[in-house]
Amino acid sequence: MTKKNLFWLMLALSIVTTASITTSCGGGKDKPEEETPTNPAVSTVLTDSVTPADSATIDAGVIINGVKWATRNVDEPGKFAATAESTGKFFQWNRKTAWSAESKTVENWDTTVPKGTEWAAANDPSPAGWRVPALAEIQKLCDTEKVTEEWTTQNGVKGRLFTDKSTNNTLFLPAAGYHYSSNGDLYNVGTFGYYWSSTQGDGIYAYRLVFGSIYAGWTNGTRRYGQSLRPVAE
Repeated sequence: MTKKNLFWLMLALSIVTTASITTSCGGGKDKPEEETPTNPAVSTVLTDSVTPADSATIDAGVIINGVKWATRNVDEPGKFAATAESTGKFFQWNRKTAWSAESKTVENWDTTVPKGTEWAAANDPSPAGWRVPALAEIQKLCDTEKVTEEWTTQNGVKGRLFTDKSTNNTLFLPAAGYHYSSNGDLYNVGTFGYYWSSTQGDGIYAYRLVFGSIYAGWTNGTRRYGQSLRPVAE
């Protein structure tokens, strides 16, 4: 069995997708469907490495395949997480409300479907000078002709490392898991990462980056999910 086929099998057996991977860093079709969790247990909680000296509102960024990415996830609206390995907060699509990314359950979870045809600037929780990436920018991150990607552990946190082939610049994204759409329960911490794009999908869906230990790609996900944000420079 090839690595790609093994990845699809793992996704089918896991609780991760609203849809099968739309396009891996190689190609495919999307077929959105509501995801049904089967294993609510959360075995790990991500831990942070030492807080760096730079400000919660300022990030040097790193250029990967022509796109300048922040080196840290979004935390509270307008602020970055402490380190590249920090989970930050989760957000529903086109909403600015921050949800804990470490709580197994959350109170007052919003089960309504977010509206809009794109992630509106007024609802963008990214720090000043940054924004939620478009699908096209996630696709550039997944361009295997120009970017390599691998599953790794960085400062004790599991995630995916993307490396620009021409510059050797690297971008680490922690596998923070996600909050489920109907109740806000936490799943897949340390095994999968889900990062919103600003681009709408069909119906109640929007596009996102999804990765695990074997593969990475983009897919549709229901807008009610709580997921990570890694912004790009405006």
